[in-house]
Amino acid sequence: MNLIVRLFVTAIVAYLLTKVLPGVHFEGFSSAIIFAIVLGILNIFVKPILGLLGLPLTIITLGLFALVINAVIILIADYFIDSMVVDGFWWALIFSVLLSFVTSLASSMFSDGD
Repeated sequence: MNLIVRLFVTAIVAYLLTKVLPGVHFEGFSSAIIFAIVLGILNIFVKPILGLLGLPLTIITLGLFALVINAVIILIADYFIDSMVVDGFWWALIFSVLLSFVTSLASSMFSDGD
């Protein structure tokens, strides 16, 4: 059940962020739900590989390269989802940072304290 709630929170936050950021677009809320599912799958399978390959750069940049990896994950999701458009790398970077921040805030509000 926790997984469904987290996916739904991610979808809501992503959809609301597209209303604020002019460089990221969804065709509708169903696209945001698909995005949340694809993002979850990419975070499970692709992000660890990119994190391992980018580990030296992450260490050199004191962790800032992890933000680039997150932006690349957003761009990969954009590639797979036809109803989502990201206008470029910088919009993906801004979107990923805001999505991570707002989703973690929202998740902490809905956590049951376990």
